[in-house]
Amino acid sequence: MKFNPYLNFNGDCEEAFQLYEKVLGGKIAYVGRYKDMPGNHGMAADKVMHVTLEAGDQTLQGADVPPAQYSVPKGSAVALHIKDAPEAERIFAGLSEGGSIDMPLQETFWAYRFGMFRDRFGTPWMINCEKPQ
Repeated sequence: MKFNPYLNFNGDCEEAFQLYEKVLGGKIAYVGRYKDMPGNHGMAADKVMHVTLEAGDQTLQGADVPPAQYSVPKGSAVALHIKDAPEAERIFAGLSEGGSIDMPLQETFWAYRFGMFRDRFGTPWMINCEKPQ
């Protein structure tokens, strides 16, 4: 079994996943659009019905959802565990640009670096770089 986050967007899924692909060093493996899906879903034809990003052995997925079904994410975050502090700093800077920082990336009692933010698309993230054992 493998867990992977599935993110909902308010019409900017494609832009978000292009950023995630660039910053996380992954590859968008699939993009399906509403125009390719049968039926009327109340979405513009060019919006993303489903996207899959693969980064190493990890998967992140998402979609644009009808405006009436969209809500800003609350009570959860995408947590990234990164072994290298400079890489944690690079990813934090890249994903948080234009967003809002809840906790700057810093040393804590459990981590060499830890920080929390919401990217410019509204997705909450946590970056953790553990101290060596």
